[in-house]
Amino acid sequence: MNDSQQRGSERARARRAELIAVGRKLFADTSYDALSMDDIARHAGVAKGLIYYYFSSKRGYYLAIIEDAVAELVERARSTHALPPVERVHHTVDGYLRYARHHQAAYRAIVTGGVGFDADVIAIRDRVREQLLTAMARAAWGRTDLPPVARTALVGWLAAVEGMTLDWLTRSEPPREVVCGLLVRALGDTLRTIEEHEPTCPAPERTRL
Repeated sequence: MNDSQQRGSERARARRAELIAVGRKLFADTSYDALSMDDIARHAGVAKGLIYYYFSSKRGYYLAIIEDAVAELVERARSTHALPPVERVHHTVDGYLRYARHHQAAYRAIVTGGVGFDADVIAIRDRVREQLLTAMARAAWGRTDLPPVARTALVGWLAAVEGMTLDWLTRSEPPREVVCGLLVRALGDTLRTIEEHEPTCPAPERTRL
């Protein structure tokens, strides 16, 4: 690729990222069905054809926005490796809750499967869950292979996280710090239960998590 092609590719990536950023803001406040491609183009300040060029369709645009949101959520979970274990857990769970509050539409789409029964969004949701499980395993035990007992228990905890977060977003209570504390405590209990069944996955000290 020559310099001219590289600059063109960089401009294309930048423009695509700009359109996704606009879409994340739009879908945060307005439902999928309520937004037309004309609406999106008007808010983005571009011709409708440009959106079709990059994303093929409104659905393709929506899926790209969900993918972008997923990448941010997973990156938050992976960005705490330099912290001590207890701080890492609190930072990760609190960051997860902050993300859910500030990106409610994207979060709800990820967790509940998107618009209706959307197989593509469900596939994205399943992939992000796997990535979060891998991040948790690496943080807890320095490994990415999960024994069956550990995987089942962590999937259960993650399902509880999603359910509690959705309820918290709807009710706006209790305070985020309280929800974070509940989830961290539940994770500590889960890790200790895992250790009882799978000694190769030791839990942190009971007094600390």
